[in-house]
Amino acid sequence: MKARSLIVLVLAVACSHPAAPDTTAAVDRIVVDKSDRQLELFAGNALVRQYRVALGREPIGPKLQEGDNRTPEGRYLIDRRNPDSAFHRSLHISYPNADDQLRAKALSVEPGGDIMIHGIRNGLGWLGRLHRLRDWTRGCIAVTNAEIEEIWHLVPDGTPIDIQP
Repeated sequence: MKARSLIVLVLAVACSHPAAPDTTAAVDRIVVDKSDRQLELFAGNALVRQYRVALGREPIGPKLQEGDNRTPEGRYLIDRRNPDSAFHRSLHISYPNADDQLRAKALSVEPGGDIMIHGIRNGLGWLGRLHRLRDWTRGCIAVTNAEIEEIWHLVPDGTPIDIQP
């Protein structure tokens, strides 16, 4: 009787904890919510991973031009990766898209580029989660070095990324 009770107890405890996210799922979409400072990885409709992020130093509104320190808003792709980044590792976002280029042209400015999801500047990785205390990038999306390692392995090139206000 004691063995049966123990099994029931173990099963009850196991069922009461949420399942860990599936890191073997093929990530096919990234969503960034700038207002919540959240980056989410999806496989179909299933949330695979969620990360807190730091954004550009001027996080409100879409990126308008080179040097404005804003993180873009819109739909892009992860189009390449840099294993030797100055920020541990980085995944390049295909900014500017056609809408961004038209807006920049209308304003007679350069739209900028080199927008990435990246880790912490080399030599400062010890900051870990503390880097999120303020927005500090020049328009990129920053996570910890351990998180960019995980994202690097989960996200294939060509993955769409939606960056929402």
